[in-house]
Amino acid sequence: MLHFPYEISMNKLYYGDNLDVMRKFIRDETVNLCYIDPPFNSKRNYNQIYNNIGTEDRAQAQAFTDTWTWDDHANECYDDILTNKNGVQTQQSIALINGLEKVLRKGSLFAYIVAMTVRIGEIHRVLKPTGSFYLHCDPTASHYLKLVCDALFVTRGGDYKNEISWKRTSGRKAGNQYGRIHDIIFFYTKLVATKFKPPQVENEVRGHDVIVEDGKAFRLSDLSGAGAGPPRVFDGREIPPPNGRHWMYDQPQIEALLGEGKIVFNRNGAPRLKKFVEELNEMSVGDLWTDIEPINSAAAERLGYPTQKPEALLERVIGASSNEGDVVLDAFCGCGTTAAVSDRLKRQWIGIDITYQSVALILKRLKDHGGQAAIDNVELHGVPKDMESVDALIHKKDDRVRKEIEKWAVLTYSDNRAVINEKKGSDAGIDGIAYTRKSKNEVLPVILSVKTGKNANVKDIRDLFAVVESEKAACGILITRYDPTAPMTTFAKQQGKFKPDMFQPFDKLQIVTVQEILDGVRMNLPMMEEVTKKAQKAKNDDQPTLLSD
Repeated sequence: MLHFPYEISMNKLYYGDNLDVMRKFIRDETVNLCYIDPPFNSKRNYNQIYNNIGTEDRAQAQAFTDTWTWDDHANECYDDILTNKNGVQTQQSIALINGLEKVLRKGSLFAYIVAMTVRIGEIHRVLKPTGSFYLHCDPTASHYLKLVCDALFVTRGGDYKNEISWKRTSGRKAGNQYGRIHDIIFFYTKLVATKFKPPQVENEVRGHDVIVEDGKAFRLSDLSGAGAGPPRVFDGREIPPPNGRHWMYDQPQIEALLGEGKIVFNRNGAPRLKKFVEELNEMSVGDLWTDIEPINSAAAERLGYPTQKPEALLERVIGASSNEGDVVLDAFCGCGTTAAVSDRLKRQWIGIDITYQSVALILKRLKDHGGQAAIDNVELHGVPKDMESVDALIHKKDDRVRKEIEKWAVLTYSDNRAVINEKKGSDAGIDGIAYTRKSKNEVLPVILSVKTGKNANVKDIRDLFAVVESEKAACGILITRYDPTAPMTTFAKQQGKFKPDMFQPFDKLQIVTVQEILDGVRMNLPMMEEVTKKAQKAKNDDQPTLLSD
């Protein structure tokens, strides 16, 4: 186990690989609740993933952050499991991964399972003995993850509680299969005896099976449960339960229910239990969740994040398995739903994400809901603060963060108002797009391009100008790691100014250095935030919402 000489103060938001962050910064047994919603590309053909042995198209493998491929990181995770690095694995989890390699081979699916195994091992370490763990996944790989969680939790005295099915969308045409409309959420506890507050929901009593007598509405429900049991006496008659089942009440309880008139007999003489409306107004939530709607295009909380989960989902999880003041960890925090809900429910939280786009979105979300005070209460770690950390991010060889320096530069300079260009491959040098106004009714794009090499020259600014012209943009902004050359500055100035109808003119081509961004220089164009919000919403409304993680 890992041991650290200091306590963690909350709240904390980490920009980086959650495996590294948990190993370096989160102490043993300091977290009350962990919920994770790790990315997995369920849209890809399952059989192709299963049969893949490492020869897939890398362009497809990099298509989105929820895609996994067998690479150096996967090899490192695999070795960490087999050598039981930091002692977080069990004999069973090591044997499981060793055996699965022979079945799955070293392809996308196995890369995903291996990456999750090392991380779940660390999650088990940081959970308090009374801690709870929720793993949100889709049915494509849930059966493998169940084995992993069993091997890491149950073998060390933990308890598998539930497989929760969340209906995340309505029925849809699915060709030659049933529509995939639900996600899986596994619920584990580190110890068998753990505090849990069953969430309650309103139960609307209606339908053909509601009976009204003497002005009182009730339903008739079964008195038996699964598993064989002995007969009971009802009104002097010994009645065995249905085959393979048992009566859910002992004899004294049955006598009491008969005395209250709550047991009646159907035409076949079988006993049934009356459940009155007033007793059904609230009921404990079961493991099938159909009452929480997914994020849709009209949802007020919608941020445009592809796999955003509704706040009501996290309210249920956090409310059931934590108390005020407890520490909640989300190691794949995405757009920050866990952080936002934890904040509102007066929990402390730790969020980790490997993309700066997510970190920027979380900060903006917290500020929008809680003002500057919400940001002031967050310790931000891993974000570049000097040229040394900028260069470290530039030179990272990990494919998962290959465009992170561009995202950091664009979002930081635009104060999180720009939109990242997610196109892979040829992007015409466009790393981000913001929006400004030419007139009251006309909105124009602002093109942002990032160059981090030492060889940036006048060709780069000329190329940017060509893109500005072809895109009919208001201006172009070139962000450079090194100071621009004199010819670059001269060419930029030669292009003159863009003249909006209602605002002061500004340079049509602008150059800003990374050092200036670190010093606090920010983009200052008219109506930036309002226009960008509208443009981003329009862009998102034209795209299908991805409801898998």
